[in-house]
Amino acid sequence: MKITLNRINDDFLFECTNAQGNSILLDNTTQPGAKGVSPMESVLMAVAGCSGIDVVAILKKQRQEITGFQAEVEGERIPVDDAKPFKSIKVKFLLEGNIDLKKANKAAQLSFEKYCSVSKTLEPNVEIAYEVFVNGSVAEA
Repeated sequence: MKITLNRINDDFLFECTNAQGNSILLDNTTQPGAKGVSPMESVLMAVAGCSGIDVVAILKKQRQEITGFQAEVEGERIPVDDAKPFKSIKVKFLLEGNIDLKKANKAAQLSFEKYCSVSKTLEPNVEIAYEVFVNGSVAEA
């Protein structure tokens, strides 16, 4: 796996491109007029995307009918020397459709405990929690 980063203006705007030519923009979002996401926001996006792919794949294998899928991710940061890494991340899945609550919760559990490489990478240092809602009802563990 390889990513190429290119600076595309005179400030902090970078384009990151993967081997297939797909790209995202990273920027210093503390500056006015930022045109990309911050690197730390991209970490939260990666957690959402990775676990989202897992949850959808697992539920599709179980023939669950997903008509809507959204994830909200929040990260709490703490100062460590001059950096501010994440202390904890909370993921909230909001699913719509003909989906069994227990299967949805189990899919999220499997993602975070077994499959999601992004959360597994962060796991030694970051507490990751999740909640699953199906059609507005919370899925209890």
